[in-house]
Amino acid sequence: MGNFPVIVFDFETTGLSPQRGDRAIEIGAVLVENGRIIDRFHSLMNPGISVSSFIEGLTGISNAMVQGAPGSAEVMAGFADFVGQHPLVAHNAPFDARFLDAELAHIGRERINETVCTLRVARRIYPHLTTHKLEALVRYKKLQVEGTFHRAAADAEMTARLWLAMLEDVKRLYCLSELSLETIQRLSRISRAKAQALKSLFPMAG
Repeated sequence: MGNFPVIVFDFETTGLSPQRGDRAIEIGAVLVENGRIIDRFHSLMNPGISVSSFIEGLTGISNAMVQGAPGSAEVMAGFADFVGQHPLVAHNAPFDARFLDAELAHIGRERINETVCTLRVARRIYPHLTTHKLEALVRYKKLQVEGTFHRAAADAEMTARLWLAMLEDVKRLYCLSELSLETIQRLSRISRAKAQALKSLFPMAG
């Protein structure tokens, strides 16, 4: 298993696009190192805009909940300190990274962290599955489910468990004795067809 530490994180948001004015309303994250979760960060946040009925129905997060939460600036400053320089892992990482970058920009900070997408990795190593949604993958790997899907803390926790399971599967599938962050990133970026012939890409493969 890769011993390198990563932050696995998840946002709940008011919509799909920070470029269109959508904001984060909840952040959940865990620090994973040496095969286990060793620290956690979670907070609702008040974005200063309304939560739609659709988002409330999806996440269970109401306007009353965010209105009573700390402001986005306070939460994001705390999250940035929690993350430090650790690599970031998320399920559908481009989505979460866009919101992270936008929320950090609101407080005059900038992300320096590399990202890895568990969704892209899952598509490479489980090509036989018809869906690679987080809930489906958690059930496929028979991982323990705690909390509710579409809540940031629970999704981050389950993504972390999925991440650890996938690291073991990558090692087993491609006869790798050790894993690095670079190896996982390379896997996530190649085509599905090339992923089936991955052994030829990694010098440490047996």
